[in-house]
Amino acid sequence: MTAITWMAATPLANAVTFHTDDMQSHEDWQSMTLSLDGEQHYRAVEASSYSDAMLSLNATAGICDLPWLEMRVTLDQQQDESRTVNLVPSRLRIDEQPVIDTMAEFITERGDDGFYAHFYLSDLTTLMADMRQGEQLFLGFDQEDREPWYMTFSLKGADTAINHMLGQCEGAGDSK
Repeated sequence: MTAITWMAATPLANAVTFHTDDMQSHEDWQSMTLSLDGEQHYRAVEASSYSDAMLSLNATAGICDLPWLEMRVTLDQQQDESRTVNLVPSRLRIDEQPVIDTMAEFITERGDDGFYAHFYLSDLTTLMADMRQGEQLFLGFDQEDREPWYMTFSLKGADTAINHMLGQCEGAGDSK
């Protein structure tokens, strides 16, 4: 649980460690609140499918209707700089739903030992609805001349984790 807490609290910006509160398990998923200096983010995360990767759906207090999907993969060493490494054609699919062709921006954060894939999605509302009902989320990343890189994440517990994350985010806006 400590490793997941650390990974889940690592950077939303420049390797800053956020405080993790209200962590709850939801089968293969978890939900939590990340906070630092009055800034609050809410996360639903699946870190059980791979030992070195996690998939998360994230929202920020005050703009809960603009969540984002990202994947983090642990690298062998701390990164020297924050930068966009690449913009890669990618595809997502929930179970047997149609494939969603999109782009993923690969980013490193200074002082962090991972890289992040931020997905450009035009209809995250539909994707979240499918995630809530699905069993698996499939990701594929193009690698130029090499075979695509594929990953599969469990959606068992995603429904409860997403609902809790959004409820916490929306509740934070009500208390201000």
